[in-house]
Amino acid sequence: MVNEQHNLLAKLIQDISEFGVFHPQFLIQAAVLLISWGGAYWFSRSLLRQFQGQTGKWKVGEDGIRRILFPALALILVSVANLILHFIEGRTNSLLQVANLLMLAMVNIRILVYVLRLAFDGSAWVKQSEKYIAASVWCAYVLHVVGILPEVLNILDSLSFNVGAIHISVLTVIQGLMSVCFTLVIAMWAGRLLEQRLMSANMMDMNVRVVLVKVMRSLLVVLAILASLAMVGIDLTVLSVFGGALGVGLGFGLQKIASNYVSGFIILLDRSVKLGDVIAVDNRQGVISKLTSRYVVLKAPDGTESLVPNETLITSTVVNNSYYERAIWIGLPVQIAYNSDLEMVMELLPTVTEGNDRILRDPAPGVMILAFADNGINLTLGFWLKDPENGQGGLRSDLYLKVWQLFKQHGIEIPYPRRDITILSSPEVPHSVS
Repeated sequence: MVNEQHNLLAKLIQDISEFGVFHPQFLIQAAVLLISWGGAYWFSRSLLRQFQGQTGKWKVGEDGIRRILFPALALILVSVANLILHFIEGRTNSLLQVANLLMLAMVNIRILVYVLRLAFDGSAWVKQSEKYIAASVWCAYVLHVVGILPEVLNILDSLSFNVGAIHISVLTVIQGLMSVCFTLVIAMWAGRLLEQRLMSANMMDMNVRVVLVKVMRSLLVVLAILASLAMVGIDLTVLSVFGGALGVGLGFGLQKIASNYVSGFIILLDRSVKLGDVIAVDNRQGVISKLTSRYVVLKAPDGTESLVPNETLITSTVVNNSYYERAIWIGLPVQIAYNSDLEMVMELLPTVTEGNDRILRDPAPGVMILAFADNGINLTLGFWLKDPENGQGGLRSDLYLKVWQLFKQHGIEIPYPRRDITILSSPEVPHSVS
């Protein structure tokens, strides 16, 4: 049977049946409700216009403030009005109580959705689940309004069993799961805010910022789990058994995972590689686009991304093309025929690099003779590329096209493999005379 003590809707219906809809008591409550909502709407719009475009601390959480400002102000105004009327008239205002509870539900829904968006960085599943989250919260508040929620909680608490000296019920399990989820979401949200603030601190080295972000987020998650366990009454000393099992697992099956995590912190602390570095490791070459606790994202010039474990960067030889300087030297091999004017070719080749913003002028491009090969003279047009992270394929194609046009213009021959066969006539062999 529904507990009438908690049934706010039944109390509202009873008051309407007793006094009527047009009783001054209900008209006053309705007027107070409309005035409170109107005042909250006007005040929220005024505040948002005042702080629109502001930077600094008002910029942080602007979207969250925009979402909850109106329902929060309406909740405060309706609560204050309810207390004043209760003090003056000495009776409960059922209409204001129901409206207050609904406004509280709206505030909770908007805060929950906003925190989830920040915690999971606007993931698609959060946007798709918003209506389900809102429906679940509304159902809980509706059950509370009609007085069913306390009965449901009592039924869930009655479904219980004992494990030693610990009393466990369905209600405590649900509360434990909700506590873990709630504290983890809050920890992830706080970690995201700390990450935004730390990553915007340009005065600090990038690797130091990444290390601090990872350490802070890990500590927040650990603290959230410990806090959630304490909230549901679990003795934290039982974690010593779990810690021993975890140590055994790290020693046997999880050593690779642990090695990758430790290697990730070593890489960040010794600054051997950084975000944006052009490296070659394990037959892969590209730009480091992301550093995580377990792997490094290596983006190749063709757009493909490789996830390289951190342990590989520690145990393998890494060619870092931008450890001290980003510019790298590139050689463009060219072969000319032996009947070409070698001195003229060596003066003309550097001109194909003129007008290209990606090629440094100092040191200036130059030409070197590599070898006198079988089919022609091997040359190399060498120059320094200042942005190797943007790839070399397109640049080489453009330069080779200019070389082709330059050689055609000046009649310089590009040789190709040729073999001359000379047939020698053999002297006649005299016949033997018997």
